[in-house]
Amino acid sequence: MQRIVETPAGDARLHWFRADGARAVLLLGHGAGGGVEAPDLRALAAVLPAGGVSVVLAEQPWRVAGRKLAPAPAVLDAGWPAQFAAVAEEGLPVYAGGRSAGARVACRTSSALGAAGVLALAFPLHPPGRPERSRADELLGTGLPTLVVQGGADTFGTPAEFPGLPAGHRLVGVPHAGHGFTVPKRAPLTREAALELITGAVADWLRP
Repeated sequence: MQRIVETPAGDARLHWFRADGARAVLLLGHGAGGGVEAPDLRALAAVLPAGGVSVVLAEQPWRVAGRKLAPAPAVLDAGWPAQFAAVAEEGLPVYAGGRSAGARVACRTSSALGAAGVLALAFPLHPPGRPERSRADELLGTGLPTLVVQGGADTFGTPAEFPGLPAGHRLVGVPHAGHGFTVPKRAPLTREAALELITGAVADWLRP
């Protein structure tokens, strides 16, 4: 099921993966370099509904419009509340999140929107090779229960680089995985196993 939602940044497209008798909804935005076809997003959409959590993959306005480059963070943030509100119409707790740039949007906006928690997949802690340009404040300041799932070889920040997390924050590392949670062929962890680790960690976090 898909739904077009008007936002100040243009039309977004919500891709719904519904759970029977859902108890919560997980709204996920994609990154600046890809869309809702990202393997980790698709894996969560395939697995979580069986556990009572509906998943909504939010295709951002710039992608719906056919543009290749994401706009500035302020524009991304401006388009998110309408998408969140559309999902909240279900009357269920809404967990907000995303991968990479989508995770940053969720971290910056979720508290004000009334989210139940934040899921940050491949949070871009800093630009590659520029650890001094940390975005840790966005992650640390969510004010909500927050799960971070990070690749062990992510050039935007490995689990070891993250500062001490506040109470309510949890960090799960995916060994050998890069920013897109790909793993080298020589790694002892397969791509399938990496995705299972991600979906298992998120399912555990969302379990009542």
